[in-house]
Amino acid sequence: MARHDGRAADQLRAIEVTRGFTGSAPGSIYIRAGQTTVLCTASIEEGVPPWKDDPENPSGWVTAEYSMLPGSTTPRKRRERQKVDGRSSEIQRLVGRSLRAAVDFSALGARTITIDCDVLEADGGTRTLSITGGFIALVDAVASVPELAGRQGAVCTDSVAAVSVGSVGGEPVLDLDYGEDSAAEVDLNVVMTGSGDFVEVQGTAESGAFSRELLDRQLDLATAGIAQLTSIQQEVLGERWPLDA
Repeated sequence: MARHDGRAADQLRAIEVTRGFTGSAPGSIYIRAGQTTVLCTASIEEGVPPWKDDPENPSGWVTAEYSMLPGSTTPRKRRERQKVDGRSSEIQRLVGRSLRAAVDFSALGARTITIDCDVLEADGGTRTLSITGGFIALVDAVASVPELAGRQGAVCTDSVAAVSVGSVGGEPVLDLDYGEDSAAEVDLNVVMTGSGDFVEVQGTAESGAFSRELLDRQLDLATAGIAQLTSIQQEVLGERWPLDA
């Protein structure tokens, strides 16, 4: 199937990643996929939420926040001043769950890592790009703690990345932009570890039902796409990559 931007069905959008994009957070990642752009920052602080506090068995926590800046879409999105809307709440919970799947809380110690994902421009795939960039920011935040520096592999037991996949015109395609997403008959968001295990699969039939065979084809596409994203994460982190090659 010919895609409107000329990509093959199994081709990711062009990925651009800049580490250290801002100076105030120990993990700060500018990540771009096509026209979708997200700033992922990771902050780390001593202490954990009260319900997690256990002096006899100290362990850490990872949480996330997500928002779309007003100018990220057309028309302008109203700023979330008083209450996070339902979509943003659902996405930040997804980001937090996904990144926690890669962390050994005991090795992290009684510390909290907060990943903030702010969408600068939205053209589909903001939640999946937040997870992929958020993992890179998380590793940099862990490395900023003197006690943990050089021990990223103890804290990060695996990598995590995510990608969208869907059926457009009856054919599975990888990494949907907004135009494809809005026309898709099936829309999936897939989160996986670098070792190939699934963390979460969110899938919806937008028109009618879909077969197991189509689901399998989409998951195969997602698996291949996440392998590519994992390689990008490894290349970007370089010596800070926490896992064995």
